[in-house]
Amino acid sequence: MKHSVKRKIAVTFIAVMTAALLAIALLNYAFLGTYYTYQKMDKLKQAWKILSQLNIQRGEDVPAEFTQFCATNNLKVLVVDSYLNGRIYQNTIDSEVMQIRLAGIELGLERRNITVLDQVAGEDYSYEIQNFHESTMNTDYLQLVGQLGSGNYCMIQCPVDSIQDAASISNQFYTYVGIVTILAGALVIWLVASRIVKPVKELTEISKRMAALDFDARYVSGGEDEIGELGNNFNSMSDRLELAIAELKSANAELQKDIERKTQLDEMRREFLSNVTHELKTPLALIQGYAEGLKDNINEDQESREFYCDVIVDEASKMNEMVKKLLNLNQLEFGNDQVTMERFDLAEVIRGVLQSSAILIEQKGAKVVFHQEEPVPVWGDEFKVEEVITNYLTNALNHLDYDHVIEISCKTEDHVVTTTVFNTGDPVPEEDIDKIWIKFYKVDKARTRAYGGSGIGLSIVKAIMDSMNQKCGAENYDNGVAFWFTLERV
Repeated sequence: MKHSVKRKIAVTFIAVMTAALLAIALLNYAFLGTYYTYQKMDKLKQAWKILSQLNIQRGEDVPAEFTQFCATNNLKVLVVDSYLNGRIYQNTIDSEVMQIRLAGIELGLERRNITVLDQVAGEDYSYEIQNFHESTMNTDYLQLVGQLGSGNYCMIQCPVDSIQDAASISNQFYTYVGIVTILAGALVIWLVASRIVKPVKELTEISKRMAALDFDARYVSGGEDEIGELGNNFNSMSDRLELAIAELKSANAELQKDIERKTQLDEMRREFLSNVTHELKTPLALIQGYAEGLKDNINEDQESREFYCDVIVDEASKMNEMVKKLLNLNQLEFGNDQVTMERFDLAEVIRGVLQSSAILIEQKGAKVVFHQEEPVPVWGDEFKVEEVITNYLTNALNHLDYDHVIEISCKTEDHVVTTTVFNTGDPVPEEDIDKIWIKFYKVDKARTRAYGGSGIGLSIVKAIMDSMNQKCGAENYDNGVAFWFTLERV
């Protein structure tokens, strides 16, 4: 508040206004009386001029305009003949005193207490304007004494006290008016300054919010002046800064994603090499061992050699299957495998998978329940959805236990079809349920090895569903595990 612009403007204007009023007051006190005196001298001259033009003779009527002029300007008028003893015109009861004084002045007998202010002399006329002090009454007069062109003499008087009183009253009135004007002006200037400074304060607040990156701040006071233009420029600058910062954030986010993607790729590469090395170690060791056994003729009988060959073929087949799955997963994760979205009947696809897996289902002694009779039209890549269902079914068969029941269902809700594959058996440990989608992750490594699993199947499911912008997951129950995925219903 100490350096407030409003206070500076108000104080400056009030100081200038007060100084101007004080200067005018001093000029009034110093020169207003003199100014009034000169004005009255001018009125005396006007009255003398009128008398000269009228050329009044004894017994003639004086025009009402002259009488009104004298009354208005508080003028006492006396006109006497050229002998100074016969009164021709008078408008005051003091005419006798004025006549004596006029005679004394013209005859040179009365010059005391007289100060000549102005005088004029012509061929047939003359006059003096005098300041006369009446000692008896202690009164000052401003008077014009002179001879008209007709030869008559005149005296025109105006009391000086009236001039001084008028000047005093005027100065007093001006003082009161000046005080009121200063107070009223101060109030008006304060209000005007507040109105002027208000948009500036608003702009200051906006600048603070912009400095804090709050770009919702807007100048709303409007106006067509420079401040309004500045406010509009603030709004434009706010919009452009917000856009620029948004672009920078987007670019930074993309850069961060690229860095994270590169880091993730490096991590995936290292993890991939580690997992592949680990997964290939066992089958390669078996193939090498049994191949060396065949070479060294450890067992010479035909049955043993055939067993050795079967083991080598089986391990090589597992390695080949794992490599195919890895190639498929790699294409899915890096977007190299194109997704073909089409409309198809999900129920028909499920029935096709069950039919093609009938032998495996029979070998596992599983009871598969799927009661969907009506078509289930959905959008998706039919080939990849078939692979998802196959992986879920294979996973269910490999982890089947207890009642050996597999239940498949399709539930539609809000134009989304959720397909669930449930199998009875041991539930997945809660700490592992979010990790089963990671490549090569195995909950039970011994059991996975027993049925030839590689830990890639569920990773492929996750990659397929991500490529179609759909969801998948797993949920434990008391008597088993349910795996699900979603598709958009037609």
